Amino acid sequence: MAGADDGSVQPLVGLDEITVISRAQDGDLDAFEQLVDVYQGRIFRLAYRMLNNRPDAEDIVQETMIAAWRQLPVLVTPAAFSGWIYRVCTNECLDLLRRRRSHQETSWGEGEQEPQSARMRSPAPAVAAADPAATAEMSAQMDGLADVLATITPEQRACWLLREMHGHSYQRIAEMLQISEASVRGRIARARGQLAEGMNSWR
Repeated sequence: MAGADDGSVQPLVGLDEITVISRAQDGDLDAFEQLVDVYQGRIFRLAYRMLNNRPDAEDIVQETMIAAWRQLPVLVTPAAFSGWIYRVCTNECLDLLRRRRSHQETSWGEGEQEPQSARMRSPAPAVAAADPAATAEMSAQMDGLADVLATITPEQRACWLLREMHGHSYQRIAEMLQISEASVRGRIARARGQLAEGMNSWR
């Protein structure tokens, strides 16, 4: 292995995340690629559940990572990176959903609905191939959740996903979305109620 004194990039294995972020801020591409490896899957899952569309989610991930690379040098606190990149992704999703809503309002007449065939279905998590019944059940559950998630507002959906699927605290979600903690709690409470009712009807 090349030594640190020969001009080569030092290996990143074993470094804590704050150190990796700091090195990425200094322009270390290897460090940034390590951050991409860590976060791109998480960001994709958030974007997919927000948008229910794989190509759009992939675009959001790419845009989020580009924004991260460009804005990393001005990030004052490396420890804030995780919340910051989730905020970038969430805002990108909300902006796209607003554009999508505006487009639908001008494209569909009153009382018309988007055809079922136009909606992506959520991919089921991997289940042992030897159990097709379990695979089918899981796929149906994910489809049901995707349908019910589509019935709540994008703002409620963002708060619920960040809390229930990604495990962020109310305070951190408030910081990500730049709203009050009370607003976060209210959105999540309303989302939980609507999702519970929707899933009961779906069952």
